[in-house]
Amino acid sequence: MQRILAEHAPGIVVVGLDAVPAYDEPVEDRPTFEGNALLKARAGLAATGLPSVADDSGICVDALNGMPGVLSARWSGPPKSDARNNELLLAQLSEVPAQRRTAHFVCVVAFCHPDGTEAVVRGEMHGHVVREARGSGGFGYDVVFEADEAPGVTTAELTPGDKDAISHRGKALREIGPLIGAALRG
Repeated sequence: MQRILAEHAPGIVVVGLDAVPAYDEPVEDRPTFEGNALLKARAGLAATGLPSVADDSGICVDALNGMPGVLSARWSGPPKSDARNNELLLAQLSEVPAQRRTAHFVCVVAFCHPDGTEAVVRGEMHGHVVREARGSGGFGYDVVFEADEAPGVTTAELTPGDKDAISHRGKALREIGPLIGAALRG
């Protein structure tokens, strides 16, 4: 986030949850990525008084009617586990032919400013789910997803810069960056 937002808001300092006084994070119970991202950004602003950015993201698999979607992080049940989520997804798609393994990642980024400004943007990265996990970079479903814009490698096999250039999160952050910069200069 720091790397991408700095392009559009020079001098911005992004601080994570570990750099602010602890607060109870809201339960992500909204049925949409937009709802969950806005819920988290509003909670961050209310707890800290600082302009807040939050995202919600996940993978939407066409053969699974768009699931896991907003349930991506919890797809295999508690406790959260990327490895179990990937194993479950691959098992659910084991009999699905290659041409029907299409999917896309979604990232919705919400920004809330103390002056009442709110912005919500959405980025997507289209591709397909591969048959076995590959790569060690990234997190979540990166090891089982091959982007249309980077055929032959999973997003876990891309460099951080190459992934930022095509990813759903990179697209959303580049779109919201100028809005954040304008609000901070306000």
